[in-house]
Amino acid sequence: MIKLYGMGSPNVVKVVIVLEELQMPFDFEMIDVINGDQFSDAFGALTPNRKVPVILDDEGPRGCVGQPFTLWESGAILLYLAERSGQLLSTDPATRYTTLQWLMFQMGSIGPMSGQLSHFRIYAPQPDHAYARARYATEVKRIYDVVEARLQTSDYLAGRDYSIADIAAWPWLKASDMRGVDVATLPCVKRWIEAIAARPAVQQAQAFFGSLDNTAMIKTMREGGERLDRYLGRGRWSRPELAGEANG
Repeated sequence: MIKLYGMGSPNVVKVVIVLEELQMPFDFEMIDVINGDQFSDAFGALTPNRKVPVILDDEGPRGCVGQPFTLWESGAILLYLAERSGQLLSTDPATRYTTLQWLMFQMGSIGPMSGQLSHFRIYAPQPDHAYARARYATEVKRIYDVVEARLQTSDYLAGRDYSIADIAAWPWLKASDMRGVDVATLPCVKRWIEAIAARPAVQQAQAFFGSLDNTAMIKTMREGGERLDRYLGRGRWSRPELAGEANG
């Protein structure tokens, strides 16, 4: 049995989609990162990075059956689950490495750039942050263009078959309105988003997240205050001494 620690963020969504695709049963424990659950000693014992998602596999990986195994970082988790099941990751070497290439593109570009854009749009709308918003908006649009070009010649990111690369990217790219991107101008991305959204396992994952109680998180995000400051690393939690201009 897999135990998943998480919340309704895109990086957790992709893990649930994989579990649903694999029809792998799991237990879920909500980690309310807005209100500070990640700072508990119990959660810190699972991941030194204190971020979701985290999984605990009580069976352990192949070759170590019976030895519980904890893993954090969503890309590593997707790779682990694919290899554990023998699904969603091709055994053909070229296709496998192509899949890993696009998985790393999500981890290194799609997710971080989309997250930074959302941060500055939501939490720093002031005029003096216009450069940051423009910088990340420009990069996010470039990323969508990269994906559009890929999907003009391929059904899915890694080739003909749906894989963990698509599952990793979909929760981020589907939220195009939040990124200020009109997917009507990106027909291949639009086709890909809709095709994945129609999959039964993806719909089951969406229904699962729709059933979660996010009341406390939403309340804190609306009201602000010390807990939200801690989550965002601002106010007394910021490190202004690290924000100086580079010499030269």
